[in-house]
Amino acid sequence: MDIDFPLVLTWAVLISGGIWLFDALFLKARRLGARSAEEAEAPDKEPMIVEYARSFFPVLLLVLVLRSFLAEPYQIPSESMVPTLEVGDFILVNKYAYGIRLPVLGTKIIEVGEPQRGDIMVFIPPHDSRYFIKRVIGLPGDRIRYEDKALYINDERADYEFVREFYDVIGGAAVPVRAYQESLGSGTHTTYRYPVGDRNGEWTVPEDAYFVMGDNRDRSDDSRRWKYVSEAKIVGKAVAIWVHKDPGFKLPTFERNQWLTQAAAEPRPARLNHAEAALIRD
Repeated sequence: MDIDFPLVLTWAVLISGGIWLFDALFLKARRLGARSAEEAEAPDKEPMIVEYARSFFPVLLLVLVLRSFLAEPYQIPSESMVPTLEVGDFILVNKYAYGIRLPVLGTKIIEVGEPQRGDIMVFIPPHDSRYFIKRVIGLPGDRIRYEDKALYINDERADYEFVREFYDVIGGAAVPVRAYQESLGSGTHTTYRYPVGDRNGEWTVPEDAYFVMGDNRDRSDDSRRWKYVSEAKIVGKAVAIWVHKDPGFKLPTFERNQWLTQAAAEPRPARLNHAEAALIRD
């Protein structure tokens, strides 16, 4: 079961602030007036619930403001953005890059900027309530075509440069993977192509929507299946990897710390051990 942390945090701020305010406006004066002359000089002894509310409210409010309007950490859960983002990467999401939005509601209240082609964007897809992260491919009004593992934007084919071929293991079988540098406008990034999962198609991006894809093209659940990201469902722009932790009982590492710009990402090394390499030779 996924917890809606923004909603929980918002309710925590409202409840703790409400308790503190109600006590200050209505209960504190009555409590102080009921004390005897001997007790008048002693500090006010607040009920425990009021004391906790007064202590936690400023901290919760600060976290809500920072998380809702400035930046938010996010952990990469899948391989859809490999090699740019690995499973276990913790990234920093700029929440104001595409406009200031109200927490929980997501309503934009201040215009700041718009997603650009090639941005790595965090959003809520139309078919799921969880955060997804993909690369922005199509802007409103664009015609997108994906054919034979090549991307066409407004009938113009993206530039590709072959990097290398290596092997990955899926279901116990070694499969060849080809790495290409893909150029979108002035930026480049590395994409992976597997020998399966073509997902050819053509789409026209509607207004106030975006077309997104994962860099690990044949292992990404993206706009090729569930269409478009609504502008109202944008969370923010991924700007940096700040720590990495492999699944399981592994210590965090800072070896992958980097800014997420549209630069050439180094393809990860082949993941074959000696037994798996023998599988290829046989």
